[in-house]
Amino acid sequence: MAVTKSGDLVYTDDIDRTVNIVKNGKIEKLIRLQNCVRRNVCCTSSGDLLVILSNERNRIEVVRYIGFIEKQRIHIDDKGIPLFTPSYYKYIAENKNLDICVSDCEGKSVVVVSPAGKLRFRYTGHTPAPKYKPFNPRGITTDNQNHILTADDNNHCVHIIDQDGQFLRYIHCGLSNPWGLCSDTNDNLFVAQCLNKQVKKIKYLR
Repeated sequence: MAVTKSGDLVYTDDIDRTVNIVKNGKIEKLIRLQNCVRRNVCCTSSGDLLVILSNERNRIEVVRYIGFIEKQRIHIDDKGIPLFTPSYYKYIAENKNLDICVSDCEGKSVVVVSPAGKLRFRYTGHTPAPKYKPFNPRGITTDNQNHILTADDNNHCVHIIDQDGQFLRYIHCGLSNPWGLCSDTNDNLFVAQCLNKQVKKIKYLR
């Protein structure tokens, strides 16, 4: 699920294969997906929707919609190589510079592409990690400083990188299997922890 600039809730429905919006307590179908399964969704600063889809050949794509009209598909780099692995778990966010940031769990990486869909970089973790385990990215969010924040389930921490993919630091203040992430306009970070079923609010900027 995601929230629009006007505060409306957008969510996907796997059974109906639809993307829906809730306005004034009423549900409206925005997009009906044909032969595709959704993976995740985010609302952009311009009001577009970015939806991660998997088609019948298990090809993962980021599709941009303006309203219900498809405007862009992103799935390969300049050499024709798939940008994303065919895994179930994918999370997506837009950075303040309009880059599209995808957490690719099976690929063990964060894939960042430009608004035009060109690969900018892949972030594959930083060593030493707090628990000395392989990078296992989950939820992703961005902040007002153009930082990209990614939950790392294996290492019980959150990675902070800059807009060019350079590692800045970890957040690992007693987190337990962090999974879902979001940040608010005041750069408070909210971390949903998988095993203990708690949400932790963190003020991480000094």
